[in-house]
Amino acid sequence: MHAMWAHGAFLGVPFSAWMMSLLIILLTLISQRYLIRAFHRVSHAISARTTTPLDDLFFDAAEKPASGLIWLLGVMASVHVLHLPAASFPLIAPLDALARMAGIMIVVWFAWRLLEGLTVYFQARAKQTDTPLDDQLIPFVSKTLKIFLVITAILVFAQNMGYSISGLIASLGIGGIAVAMAAKDTISNIFGSMMILLDRPFTVGDWIKTDEFEGVVEEVGFRSTRIRTFDKTLVNVPNSQLANMVVENMDARSVRRIKMRIGLTYDTTPEQMQQAIAAIEQVLCEHSGVDQTYSLVKFDNFDDSALSIFLYYFSKSPVWEEYLQVRQEVNLRIMKAMDGLGLAFAFPSMSIYPVLSENGDEQVE
Repeated sequence: MHAMWAHGAFLGVPFSAWMMSLLIILLTLISQRYLIRAFHRVSHAISARTTTPLDDLFFDAAEKPASGLIWLLGVMASVHVLHLPAASFPLIAPLDALARMAGIMIVVWFAWRLLEGLTVYFQARAKQTDTPLDDQLIPFVSKTLKIFLVITAILVFAQNMGYSISGLIASLGIGGIAVAMAAKDTISNIFGSMMILLDRPFTVGDWIKTDEFEGVVEEVGFRSTRIRTFDKTLVNVPNSQLANMVVENMDARSVRRIKMRIGLTYDTTPEQMQQAIAAIEQVLCEHSGVDQTYSLVKFDNFDDSALSIFLYYFSKSPVWEEYLQVRQEVNLRIMKAMDGLGLAFAFPSMSIYPVLSENGDEQVE
């Protein structure tokens, strides 16, 4: 029996080789569990000695890819220990190529996880800074690096599959003009997004206004910028177009203008008009929400049905709801002030006077 196990064979492979292959699989199963535990202990020990969370990000990103790498090495070792004859098993060479591809995927997987962890870390750091540039720049850089990672992985895959990278690059050079013509809009949009990030005419969360749309910026992407309108619709504007538009950043103002007119009836006397103007000026001066830097209250026009008073002032807050609250409170105080002076607001009206015709009959004009 012992001689049979020592000298017997299955599919042309000695039983001893099969036993060694199974042993390697078993050791891989055991070592994978204990090596990952040891990995945890080492990572925690290193993290406890450092104050930066970057090492935690590295170990978290490496944990699952390391587990996959252990399994890959174990499986390939168990296959190669069999010394399978190439004539009987022609799949060994493709299996080696597949293993190399799997190894590349594990490296890409690790790099992708590490990149995502770094993105979250730097986004949290960016929120602690005063400038909004890094808040927009970090997602942009993250997407750029991910695209670069995917392109690099594709090129490495192609090389391992036997394709000539130099030939591929040369073919891209031959068709470069066609590719450039087809991708010119994409390239211009990328440059447009870079100009938006550098010039900073607006940031995510700003209320902007152009001749074509108005809304709040939700995201500045590679190709386009997403804007949520006040009708709750979503507008995607190509960055190449947005970079060339006249964009009015409504949130960049420190105060908000209020421009209006009120009309008093024509039976208002000059003395009452002066009292009305003084009362309105006092309302503006006493309101805490009104910016005291500049304001105007002037009797400026004789309208058809009213004596017009022009008001021009600013609310301290540019926030729309707070601005409306200031405007409402000022209007109510003006109404009370005019009522206290016995003055009435005018409304459009027309007076009709009878006239006598040549024969003495009344006519209305």
